[in-house]
Amino acid sequence: MDITDYIFNQREEVLLAGDYNAYRAHTTRKLHKLRKKLGQTTPKGRKYTAKPPVSAENVNGNVAYVHTLLLSSERAWAQALQMKSAHSADPSAKGITGAARRHIISRLHKSAGYANELVLLLQDQASGATDNDLLEARAYHATLSGALSLEKRKWEQCMQDFSVSRVIYAALGQNNKKDAFRDLLSGTVDPSLRYAAYQMKLPRSKPLPSLAISFFPSDANLRSEVEKVDPNCLKEDAAGTRRTADGEVQQLPETITWRSRTVALEDAAISQALAAAAAAESRLASWLAEASGKSASSKDKAAAYDNVIIASQDAVDATKTAIDDLVSEGVDLGDKRMQSLQITRTAVNFALVGWRVGRNRVLCGEHDGIHGETDQAKATKGSKGSAKREETKGKKLARLRERVVLYDSTLQSIEFILELPGVAADSAFVQELGAKRSYFRALRCLTIGRSHSILGKYKNALALFSQALALSQESASPVQSTAEAEEPPKLDITRNQIQTLESTLRALVSQYRGLVTLEKISEQQSKSASERPMVERLHEYPGDGLDLKNLVPYPPQMQPVPVKPLFLDVAWNYIDYPRENANTQSATPASAEPATEEKKGGRRGWFGFGR
Repeated sequence: MDITDYIFNQREEVLLAGDYNAYRAHTTRKLHKLRKKLGQTTPKGRKYTAKPPVSAENVNGNVAYVHTLLLSSERAWAQALQMKSAHSADPSAKGITGAARRHIISRLHKSAGYANELVLLLQDQASGATDNDLLEARAYHATLSGALSLEKRKWEQCMQDFSVSRVIYAALGQNNKKDAFRDLLSGTVDPSLRYAAYQMKLPRSKPLPSLAISFFPSDANLRSEVEKVDPNCLKEDAAGTRRTADGEVQQLPETITWRSRTVALEDAAISQALAAAAAAESRLASWLAEASGKSASSKDKAAAYDNVIIASQDAVDATKTAIDDLVSEGVDLGDKRMQSLQITRTAVNFALVGWRVGRNRVLCGEHDGIHGETDQAKATKGSKGSAKREETKGKKLARLRERVVLYDSTLQSIEFILELPGVAADSAFVQELGAKRSYFRALRCLTIGRSHSILGKYKNALALFSQALALSQESASPVQSTAEAEEPPKLDITRNQIQTLESTLRALVSQYRGLVTLEKISEQQSKSASERPMVERLHEYPGDGLDLKNLVPYPPQMQPVPVKPLFLDVAWNYIDYPRENANTQSATPASAEPATEEKKGGRRGWFGFGR
C-alpha cells in the first residue's frame, strides 16, 4: 500500500512553500476525484446521503479506499496547521487561545480519528494488509496523535506517541532506505520529540533513540510487530555508544578538540552526529585506499564525499540547534555551556568546509589540476582515433571554466572560515589560511592563463603565470605540512604540492617569455616588411624611427607608371565664353515668340478646335 510514500509524495508536491491552505485544497480535489471513481459522491440535484463506512473487504479489493481515509486525515491536518500558522504570524495576538485553539484541536482530533480507523481496518485479516502496511499506519497515527497531544500540552503522552513513530520509522528505514522515512524523522518526529523532552526537563545528554525506547509503550502486540522488522530496535545501546547502519556498535565522542582547546560534548545529538561523520570518514578513507577507489574517476570519488558532507552538515545543524535553544532560554554568551558550543561550532564548520574543499580538489583532477589533465582527456588519448581527432578549443575552455568555478568555491569556503568565532584572534591560524588562499589563487591564475594560451593570447598568459608564481611563493613559507599521503584530500596542503606547483609555474613562465619574445620579433619583422621605402614617404618625418635598411626598394621591382595624362571634361559642352553679340542674340528669341503665337492661332478646325 505504501502509506508513508503516498503521504510523503502528496506533501512534497504541494507543501514546498509551506502553504497549508493550498495543500488543503489539493487534498479536497483529490478526495473528490477518488470518491467519484468509487461512486460515493452525491449526484447533482439530489439530497445528500451519508457515505457508507469503509470495510476491510473494500480495502482488500481496492486500495483507493485507503487513500480516501488518508486524504481525509490530511485535509483535517492541513486545516489545523493552516489556522495555527495564520494565528502564529499575527504579531498582535498573544498566543493561540480560546475558540481558535479549540478549533485547531478539533481538526487534529478528526485527523487522528481517520488514521485510527485505518489502523483498525488493517488489523483485520480480511484487509490483506502486510505487517509493514500495518506498521506504517501505526506510525502515521502516532504522529498525528503526538501532534494532538503537543497542542493539548500533554507532554508525556506526546513523548509516547512520537516514540512509537520514531521507533517504527527507524526500524523500517533499516530495511528500506527511503527518503520518506528519513525526512519524516528529521523534519517532524525528532524536533517534536526533543521539544517535548525539553518541556519535561529531561537532560539533553540523553540521545533521542534512547528517549524513544524508554517512552515506548509496553503493549506486547505492538512490540512484537516492531521486533519482526528489526529485532534490535527496542534494545537500548550502552551509554556513550550508537548503532550504525551496518549494525555495529560505535563509541560516541565525549569531547571535541579545536586547535589547542578541548571541550566536553554535553548534547547527545551533537555526539551522535559527530560519530556518524567519523564513521562516514573511515568508510571513505578505506574505499579510496582500495584498488577500486584508486582506479575510480574523479566524479566517482567526488560522489563518495557526499555521505561525509551530509554527516558533517548534520553535526553543524545539531550544534546550531543547541545554541539556539540556549539563546531562547536566555543564557548569557559568557556562560560556560555557550562558550563550549561556540568552540564546537567552529570545529564542526571547519570540518565541513574541509570536506567540501576536498571534493572540489578531487573534481579538479590529479595534483589539484596543476598539469591540466582530466579523466576525459586521458580517455581521449587512450582511444583509437586520438591521433586523428583532437579535442576542440570549446571543450578545453569549458573544462577550464568549470575548474575556475571550483577554485572560486574553495576561496569562498576559506573566507567563510575566517568569519567563524575565535578564528580572527588566532594569528598563526589566520596566516596559515592566508597561505592556503594564496595556493588556490595561484591555481586559479594558472587555469585562466591556460585558457588564454589556448586562445593564442601569450602576453595575457605570461602575466597570469607570473602572478601565479608570485602567489605560490607566498604560500610556501607559512604552510605546515599536516596532511598524510593516505588521507583523503581536504583543506590541508603539503610542501610537495606547493613545490610541484612552483616548478610547473617556473617552467611555464620561461616558456611563455620565449613565446612572447618570438611574437614581438615576428611583429617587428612583419611591420618592417609591410612598410613602404623611405623614398616613397618623403612627406613624412621619420624622427628616430628611420630604418636605414628600407630607404629605396632593392632590388627594384617592375611597377606600372602612367605614359601620358588622360583629360576627360564632361562639362565641355556647357562652357560658354563671353562674346560681343551676346545681348542681341538673347533679345531676338523674345520678340519672335508673339508672332509665332499669332500664326498658330489662325489654324483652327471646322468647329473651332485647334489642331
